[in-house]
Amino acid sequence: MRKFKTVFMRGGTSKGCLFKKEDLPSDRSQWDDIFLQVMGCPDPKQIDGMGGTVSSNNKIVIIWKSDEPNVDIEYLVGQVIVGKRQVDYKSNCGNMTAAVPAFCVEEGMVEIKEPVTKVRMLNKNTDKYINVDVPIDPETHTFAQDGECEIAGVDGTAAELKVDFLNPAGAKTGKLLPTGNVIDVLDIPGLGKIESTIIDVSNPIVLVRAEDIGMKGTELPEQINSNKEVMEILEKIRGTACVMMGFAKDLKEATDNQPGVPKVGFVTYPASFTDIEDHEVSESKMDICARVISVFKCHKAIPLTAASSVSTAAFLEGTIVNKIAPIKDGQTTVRIGHPSGVMTMVPTVLKNGDNPADYTVPGVAVQRTARRIMDGFVYIRN
Repeated sequence: MRKFKTVFMRGGTSKGCLFKKEDLPSDRSQWDDIFLQVMGCPDPKQIDGMGGTVSSNNKIVIIWKSDEPNVDIEYLVGQVIVGKRQVDYKSNCGNMTAAVPAFCVEEGMVEIKEPVTKVRMLNKNTDKYINVDVPIDPETHTFAQDGECEIAGVDGTAAELKVDFLNPAGAKTGKLLPTGNVIDVLDIPGLGKIESTIIDVSNPIVLVRAEDIGMKGTELPEQINSNKEVMEILEKIRGTACVMMGFAKDLKEATDNQPGVPKVGFVTYPASFTDIEDHEVSESKMDICARVISVFKCHKAIPLTAASSVSTAAFLEGTIVNKIAPIKDGQTTVRIGHPSGVMTMVPTVLKNGDNPADYTVPGVAVQRTARRIMDGFVYIRN
């Protein structure tokens, strides 16, 4: 067998294996086979690997020091597709982004400054910059493990990592609104015409109203995943948007070759519900309620990159999100209800004229936590 140094970490509500680039073969064509074996694919049970059978538990992150000025670290995210021999590098993972700077501090890859070290990063999936403030423990002089930050979907509290996505609009398409429209009417086979908003902040996503696909918007992942009719409609919506953005030529290619870009989600007005841990989530704690499909399954929280798009869309007059949750004077945050609770996002949106397609997004900030779970070697077959 072959072995590779790795650290298994949780970042936000995702987890996966982090590798230093120097510990992997210089021939990148070997990477996919390594990562597929690490996670145990293509077996959907992933019984012979580290994977956790859902997209959020199948993350690979490759990390190296940057030679760019004003950048400390560069990293690339690989999404292992459960049940397939496929690793997707087309999009960043916002949650695992929080794990990267903590890893780099612990591994001595950046200069430590107390009490907070700002790690300046470049994500190579999107060529977008992210700054993360990492708290330093005064006794250990490394990443602080303990703190009072609590995020929905993770038990307990930990030290806060402030993640600031810089100029995240147009991460994959080069445009905040890839079609130039706040509303696109999609013609979906088996459904008909439906209004949508297609937006690209950190990653592209297509959003529709829950009611337009026969949903309440408060359903939990198991209910959504088991509803084959709705899941098929959502994949057709996702595929149609994928074709419109030029990532695929037809719906089949979108499903086969572009499972992660764009994502698809449905939203509704604030509504109380019981989350996946049987906790009551009050409608008073949220501005909008959202459910997002990530690689053919409903996410158990909300992908951080999707939350960036949803929260920014609230500031763009006329979008699906804005019609449900219009921004009030002085409002700076957007609270998104999701299957594990509520996530608060802080987008900065600047108007440039009257057309929302011309607006700029200097940054989207959020608080996350991260934790090293295991380190050592991962073994694969020769």
